[in-house]
This record gives sequence, C-alpha cells and structure tokens, in this order.
Amino acid sequence: MSGSSSHVDDGKKKARIEIIPLIDVIFFLLATFVLFTLSLNKIASIPVDLPVANPNSQPNPNDPTVYLQVSDSGNCYWKQGVGSAPELITVAEIAPRLADYKNREANPRVLVQGDNKARFGAAVLALDEIRKAGIAQVSVQTTVQPTGK
Repeated sequence: MSGSSSHVDDGKKKARIEIIPLIDVIFFLLATFVLFTLSLNKIASIPVDLPVANPNSQPNPNDPTVYLQVSDSGNCYWKQGVGSAPELITVAEIAPRLADYKNREANPRVLVQGDNKARFGAAVLALDEIRKAGIAQVSVQTTVQPTGK
C-alpha cells in the first residue's frame, strides 16, 4: 500500500513563492515612503525685512563710493561717485588708488562691477586688492553693466 500513496503525491505540484514580483512591490513601497517622507520636511527660514527701493529717489551726488568695473579683456574702470565719468586704469593701478582712497575717506566703500563677459578671475583679483587695502565695506554688483559705464 505504501507504493500506491507515492503515486498519488507525484501528480501534485509543489507551491512556490515567486520573489521577483515581491521585489517590485517592495521597491514601489520604498519609493513611495521616501517621496512621502521628503514631502513632510518643511523648509525653515529666517524672516528678513528687506529694504524697499523708492523709485522717485535720486542717487546722492556727494556719495564717495568707488565703482571698480572689471571687463572681459582685463581692463579696469575706476569711477568715484555717481556723477563722475569712469576712467580706464590698469590692474597695477588698482592697489595705489585704493590706498589713496582709503587715506582720503573716513568711511571707504567699493562696489565691484563686471560687464556681461567679464571673467571671474579678474573680479577676484580686484577683490584681493580691496582686501589688501584694508577696505571693509565691499559689495559686488550682480546686474550686468555695459563696459565702461
């Protein structure tokens, strides 16, 4: 009789668990969890009261700020005050002019500008000369200026 029972077991198929669809489901759940977790993060920021520009205000004609523009060809333009015309200078002239400007002004300020094709290396060179001159109030203009304006 024992031989007849083994005949009956041969006709049945064994149950198998397919792992490949299970891996797909696990990756889907993982991706959903990651996206849901990232959407829960809130961006923390510090509230800052930014100044508002008055469109009717005129620039101060007595402002002694130096505008130092660096062009793509390596030329530099020096302009002191809003009303003066820019003057073409060489890179070697920057340091002595900055030293003279710092000695004349009680509160020296420099605004570094670049034209639309200026290389960053020339601007860094100008910033280094300003730092060496000991001028603390330095700004970098982020709008594009025409060369020599």
